[in-house]
Amino acid sequence: MHPLHRALFQPRRIALIGASSDPKRLTARAQLYLRKHGYAGEVLPVHPRESEVLGARAYPSVGDIPGEVDFAYILLNTPHVEGVVQAVAAKGIAAAGVLADGFAESGPEGAALQARLVETARRAGLRILGPNSMGVVNLNDRIACSVNAALEAETLPAGRIALVSQSGSMMGAIMSRGAARGIGFSHIVGTGNEADLTAGEIAGLLVDDPQVEAILLFLEAIRRPEHYAALARRAHAAGKPVIAYKLGRSPYGAELATSHTGALAGSDAAAEAFFRAHGIARVTTLEALIELPPLLIGRRPPAQVHRAVGVTTTTGGGGAMLVDCLGVAGIEARAPDAAAAARLDAAGIAHHGRLLDLTLAGARPERVAAAIDALQAAADTDLVLSVIGSSAQFKPQDAVAGILRAREAGGAKPIAAFLVPQADASLRLLAEAGIPAFRTPESAADAVRAWCDWRAPRPEPALPAIAHALPDRPDEAAARRLFAALGLDSPFAVLRGPEDAPPEGLGWPVALKILSPDLAHKTELGGVRLNLPDAATLRQEAAAMQGRVARMAPAARLTGFLVQPMVKGLGEAILGFRRDPEVGPVVLLGTGGIAAELFRDVTLRLAPVDEAEAMAMIAEVQGLRPLAGWRGLPRGDLPALARAVAAVSRLAARPDIREAEINPLIIHAENQGVTVADAWVVCAE
Repeated sequence: MHPLHRALFQPRRIALIGASSDPKRLTARAQLYLRKHGYAGEVLPVHPRESEVLGARAYPSVGDIPGEVDFAYILLNTPHVEGVVQAVAAKGIAAAGVLADGFAESGPEGAALQARLVETARRAGLRILGPNSMGVVNLNDRIACSVNAALEAETLPAGRIALVSQSGSMMGAIMSRGAARGIGFSHIVGTGNEADLTAGEIAGLLVDDPQVEAILLFLEAIRRPEHYAALARRAHAAGKPVIAYKLGRSPYGAELATSHTGALAGSDAAAEAFFRAHGIARVTTLEALIELPPLLIGRRPPAQVHRAVGVTTTTGGGGAMLVDCLGVAGIEARAPDAAAAARLDAAGIAHHGRLLDLTLAGARPERVAAAIDALQAAADTDLVLSVIGSSAQFKPQDAVAGILRAREAGGAKPIAAFLVPQADASLRLLAEAGIPAFRTPESAADAVRAWCDWRAPRPEPALPAIAHALPDRPDEAAARRLFAALGLDSPFAVLRGPEDAPPEGLGWPVALKILSPDLAHKTELGGVRLNLPDAATLRQEAAAMQGRVARMAPAARLTGFLVQPMVKGLGEAILGFRRDPEVGPVVLLGTGGIAAELFRDVTLRLAPVDEAEAMAMIAEVQGLRPLAGWRGLPRGDLPALARAVAAVSRLAARPDIREAEINPLIIHAENQGVTVADAWVVCAE
């Protein structure tokens, strides 16, 4: 394995710089926890005034420690960290964690301090974990180099799931929640600000670890997306699922995530597209982060997805709750098909509707096992969920026996359970058997949705060059020329002044728009006029528009007018490209027009995409569904729209372009193509 893996996860000699001799202080915890949980290596406290700290020999400085040191945990306050990092680097230590906060998340001065710290470490080949890191825990090897208070627990269940968390406090919260279910962890790491080592890079170190079967990520931001892409490819090849919970789904959560660790937050939709493209399963509930791994471990992403499950229950109300939550998540609880119904009939189990209710028959193991076996025979579902009522709380062995028996009998589909009461003993029994078990219907639905969304990482796409020069500050005419170079050529003309005549053959009526690199939205300023019937009206409107826009936007540089024929189509789309600050290039498709921002009926992918993926995007936009011939309506040229999406996504090859947009892109009838009605490009600074 990588030498950095040994330094972080299997250190034989650990220096605790700034360790306190007062056991009540935070900076004493790492030493106390290492001892408490059975660390077999050497603990080397560093204290300038003490010869002994908590029973261990102390050294005045890290340079005074004889021999090699594998890992240093710097427990000092922020002002003292920079100088100590220099000493750690001079000692030749491979990796160091920094506990203190007050770096990039605190403002420009803290960011400058963090940058100096990293530069010092980089010159010496020292890797930094943090700042703001609560340390590293390897439960199987009994290494608890952390200050997280969850390590006060007398025993810590070890397992084969690794957790890499950007939040230090969530390390202990997730570990304790797992322990309550009988779920143990192999490694737990707090990455903090990620000035150097990112969660993606650290998780990548764990892929080759034989003690790890799955990797969980608790994320506030995606820094260095290439690390996550490499992690996902290697983890998929190794058959080890990667599961992420990421903050920032609401603007308020994104604001807190940004302020917490100094991250530059991108859009959550872009993060969702990133996870999808790289085969990282994303959950939206904390419970599902802990409960999903058994569903994915030992399996590959499903080749065909029905987004449907079979549900058997011993409690009508509990089963109905689950069916409802599944439906909200876009998963159907499906009635048994012919094959499943035949098996149910042979077993003497009555069935009707989408919920196989065994309430009156009770939770007898042979009945539950027979019901699950029958539902596994269905050809149109992805897995079988068994809902257990009160017996899970009071008779755990009996309650789970039917599920265990069904699993032992084999079957192509996964089996999972939702326990309606608080039933910790039943949860632990199922966890020990490796069967996914859920404590709430919401987490069950979230996990099933994540399973259905799980994909293999997409191949690395080719990025052919786009040879087209752009001015530093393009107006709409320059944007249209760029899109024409991509194959989206729609007729237009540029007039430099109100008296200029439009070219012959442009066709009437026309639309008139002001040209300016400073005005992305022209309608609000009176910079757009439609259905102008002739040249005289065009000249009159152009003169009035020039004066009107100059008054309303006096700072804008006006570069002329754009004239284009009026066209009508069957529908309108917004098609955009953006270089997201977290995940990089993304392409967006949605319902277009002036209400695009109001309805937010959009879908995103990492760019570039091919035409097949573009067609999948089209199917996800509600406002475009009528163009597929819904209820006999005329069909739009969706293949042309897919070609347009794929073409615009190729802007990923142009690092000089930050954003580009066509809104609306008018979609004509079948085989009639698409027309660019308005275009905009923003160059990178």
